[in-house]
Amino acid sequence: MKKIFLPLLILTLTYLFSGCYYDSNEALFGQPGIVACDTTVTNFTAQIKPILQSNCYSCHSNAHAAGSGAGIKLEDYADVKTYATNGRLFGTIVRPAIYSPMPKGGGKLSDCEIKIIKIWITKGAINN
Repeated sequence: MKKIFLPLLILTLTYLFSGCYYDSNEALFGQPGIVACDTTVTNFTAQIKPILQSNCYSCHSNAHAAGSGAGIKLEDYADVKTYATNGRLFGTIVRPAIYSPMPKGGGKLSDCEIKIIKIWITKGAINN
């Protein structure tokens, strides 16, 4: 009886414990529809300008800055560099109390967009 019991017990325990491991698809492969934030390359032309075009140009392009944009232009690299280096660009998108939150009347930029802009500024706000 003892000769049969021990191997049967080991086989049963092995079967039970091997079936207890479980990972959901979300844990293994990420949440469906959510793309990871890629900050390996922060490039003005490829990343920063499209973010500004989507969120800022309606008021801060060369055509609109004199009216609704309070004279602030963000269409040209030189203009963006000025606001990036003096802290106003990052301040307005992060929205602390001392800055006017942008986009005005709109939702906050995504965490990924803010992170990309922050890294670009930290690296010197290079025109690349």
